[in-house]
Amino acid sequence: MDAATVQLNDIALFVEVARRKSFSVAARALSIPTSTLSRRISELERAVGMRLLNRNTRRLDLTEAGSQYFERCQGLVDEARFAHEQLFSLSARPQGRLMISLPTSLATLLLPESLQAFTDEYPEIECELDLSLRSADPHAAPFDVMLRLGEPTMTDGMEVRQLLMLTRHLYASQEYLDKHGEPVIPMDLGKHECLRGFSDEVGSTWELSRDGEVQRITVSGRIVANNMGLLSDFASMGLGIAPLPVYAATRGRISRDHRLQRVLPEWSAAPLPVYAIFPSRILPAKTRAFMDFIVPKLAPANGDE
Repeated sequence: MDAATVQLNDIALFVEVARRKSFSVAARALSIPTSTLSRRISELERAVGMRLLNRNTRRLDLTEAGSQYFERCQGLVDEARFAHEQLFSLSARPQGRLMISLPTSLATLLLPESLQAFTDEYPEIECELDLSLRSADPHAAPFDVMLRLGEPTMTDGMEVRQLLMLTRHLYASQEYLDKHGEPVIPMDLGKHECLRGFSDEVGSTWELSRDGEVQRITVSGRIVANNMGLLSDFASMGLGIAPLPVYAATRGRISRDHRLQRVLPEWSAAPLPVYAIFPSRILPAKTRAFMDFIVPKLAPANGDE
């Protein structure tokens, strides 16, 4: 085989390996043996007459030629896949294993009432759920869609779409307010136990707005949890004040006797974006079916209390 007989499929295999920087991860995503993938890439290198990848036991990197080849080829491969997917989706029924990654708090909102309806409508889709908070990393285990709260990180080479902005307010239990008093102005939050999602500067600086006025308040507290459902539960138990989306404040797992109250009701916390992250802009039929089904389910998250 020479450069004139290089097959587009071999170029597509190279693009997949170059994106994931791992033969084994790319092989899992492509559902082919790692040995077969390695052999095909070696044949491609022989055909073009130069090494495209530097391989060692710890990592895999592109050579200078490989980097140039990847930059020129990835768009062509994506366009070919996109054209094929569009044609195939005209008659294909969504099917196969759907790998979904989302935080537990979103899963609590979306899945109990929605997942059965989705699987009933699409019986040929098998859902595999990952409720961890791992980064959106194309070199990690493959996924079809990630739903994330807040600004996503490490999204190079991936498709990122903002789905909506979750309105947030401050909440506390009546038990907490009876014991510690109710804040009257934003600056009063500095004297209270504030339940934070992160202990860094970002998590400890709350941005509040009212009719175009914005105040940034430094807060502190003894409890930090990067899970919206837990923060809602802790607030319901009287452990402090938390900035929560409406759905997290009204659908907590604590009994109705511990229902949360709005704090500083004229003020709102900074909205929280919800993003969908995909391995590429080409969405398989199963992924499009899931997104078309689940996005409308997010709307009640910003509903009136």
